[in-house]
Parts: sequence; structure tokens; C-alpha cells
Amino acid sequence: MNVLAEIYRHPQADPSGRTISRMSVRAIIFQGRDLLLVRVAMGGYKFPGGGVDEGESQAEALRREILEECGATLIHIGDEVGAVVEYKLAIDEGFDTFKMTSCYFLCDVADGFGPQNLDEYEADLGFEPRWVSIDEALRANRSLLETKSAPDWLKREIFVLEYLQHNFC
Repeated sequence: MNVLAEIYRHPQADPSGRTISRMSVRAIIFQGRDLLLVRVAMGGYKFPGGGVDEGESQAEALRREILEECGATLIHIGDEVGAVVEYKLAIDEGFDTFKMTSCYFLCDVADGFGPQNLDEYEADLGFEPRWVSIDEALRANRSLLETKSAPDWLKREIFVLEYLQHNFC
């Protein structure tokens, strides 16, 4: 795994302390120069993906997450672009730090979108799949970053969008 960045959501998060870890997978899906991203109601964009459940492979998790969040059928998983590791204070008793590793993979999906199958959190955020340029997604995310309600995942997604802009376009 090629770690592209480490982000400390809380400066006090100490990865050398008692740490609980979570693995997630996220899809980078190009259509020409546009990306398939999930727009949230507050105006930002995120890559489709989420946590890998116990007993589930990364490929199975990608397939499930893309179908749930976008209503899209995954037809190919390509190379892993890299991972972003995030640290924040743990809310679980007995742990100091929560570590989330998000692995980003180049993927292809079939044409068209079916129905989404969003969980309550995703529905509350108004997840909507959209083909969008990297520049447009960066503008929206940077603008949202300046608000008090900026979501935790925003810095991670801005980093990956900038990485793609410099290395894939």
C-alpha cells in the first residue's frame, strides 16, 4: 500500500497510543476527464466508497459501496492509486486514537445508474451520484471547507482530487 498522505483530524490524536483501526475503499471512476463522485446536499463532493465489513474483501466492499451510493454496477477494479491515513480522537472506550485508512482504486462502471440503497447517514447527507470535473469538485469542496459545517472527510477528498489533477490529467 502506497500511503499518499497522513491527515490528523485532531492534533492531539496519537497513533502510538491505543488505536482502533478501520479500513475503507474508495473508487476513482473516470469518464473522459470527469469523475463519478457523490454530491452531498451541503454542496461538496466525495468519492464513492466506505468501510470494509468484517469478512469482506476490498473488491466486495467496492462493488457494494458503488452500487449502494451510486446505483452503478462495478465492472472492473484496476490499480490501487494509494491510501490516505486519517487520525482522530477515538470515541470508543479503551482507545485513544481512531485510525482510518482509505484505499483508492481506479475502477470502471457500466453505463447508467439504478436505484441507490443509502443508509440513514447517507440519505441525510443527500447523496447523489454525479459526473463532475476535478476542477468543479475542487471549487465546491474548497468553498465548503470555509464553512463551520465542513465534514470531516473534506480534507481527504480535496487532497485526492489535487493528487489526481497533478498526476492523472
